[in-house]
Amino acid sequence: METKPYLIFKQNGLLCGVEVGCVREIFFLPELAPIAEAPQDIVGAIDLRGSILPVMDLNLRFGYVWQEYSVTDSAIVIEWQEFRVAIIVNQVTEVKHISQDAITPQLSYGRDKPEDSHHFLAGFARCGADIIMLLDLDRLMRYSPETTKNTMPVSAAEIQVEHQNLQLETDPKLLAEQPKLLDKPHIFCANATAAEKAIFRERADNLRLQDDREKSAAINMSLAVVVFNGEYFGINLEVVREFTDIRQVTPVPCTPDRIIGNMNLRGEILTLVDIRKILNMSADTKFLSKAIVVEIEDLVAGIVVDEILDIIHLNMADIATIPAALNSANREYLRGTAFYKEKIIAVLHLQKLLTKGGVFVDEEV
Repeated sequence: METKPYLIFKQNGLLCGVEVGCVREIFFLPELAPIAEAPQDIVGAIDLRGSILPVMDLNLRFGYVWQEYSVTDSAIVIEWQEFRVAIIVNQVTEVKHISQDAITPQLSYGRDKPEDSHHFLAGFARCGADIIMLLDLDRLMRYSPETTKNTMPVSAAEIQVEHQNLQLETDPKLLAEQPKLLDKPHIFCANATAAEKAIFRERADNLRLQDDREKSAAINMSLAVVVFNGEYFGINLEVVREFTDIRQVTPVPCTPDRIIGNMNLRGEILTLVDIRKILNMSADTKFLSKAIVVEIEDLVAGIVVDEILDIIHLNMADIATIPAALNSANREYLRGTAFYKEKIIAVLHLQKLLTKGGVFVDEEV
């Protein structure tokens, strides 16, 4: 069964997924500029390297009460047909490949017109013990029911204002005394601390800055950002088949110490590999959690990682040459370096590392 990769994220306690092919960028939430006459769920805009990008609050789009934003929130830039928008999420978790037979397109609640019950969901995916809601990007971008105008307040503060406005309508004296209660403009993160506001502003400034060379360059590399021993690395998504949890590893005798063992992955025997020693890093295999399943030529292996952060899309111009200070053993298996959320990641040349790094040794017994 053919699978499709989805970027998985958490939002307001919900586990959601969006097709990786529509994701253009992920970054921490910056300060948003307020905009007038926008739909209720469009809570502001950002200057993304010369382009004004609207920002959608998924809580409001789903009809939930508005919640304060946090410096740990992220924005995912989505491009669908001619539309481009950033959506606010609480946490980007990983990328999962989901098969069509694991997706339930629609749930029936016993109500009339069940076809109208899911405005923004393409289906529900079963992934182990989790149920992931897959977004329907076409409806997320375009859907605008005629009956949704001013159907509900979007925050606790606006609930209070709405109640006060009802009082104003019936009490002219109160209206004369408190005219400022009506149409109060929204202020981004008004309750944030001074330090948090500075972080939001700095992020907005960083996204706005870009030279002409970057503006004209085309995005042509997608990377999975992973962690080894606290250091950040990028793996080209072209060789990534899926991300998986590690469970029930069977040791393989008479193999190099970089071979952790085998694992049953839905009936397929997957060999788990620890590449840290090849990168001159210490290896500790006591706590195995995540692996990236890669397929290079005829070789399929599970690369053990400490953590899978998210995916990013880079211009080739964004990848810098390898600093001379890096260890020579590392340099051989690196394509270069790039910036990720104010950190530097090393972009792995995984094909060279697996085929020429001595990971697998052909030996005749």
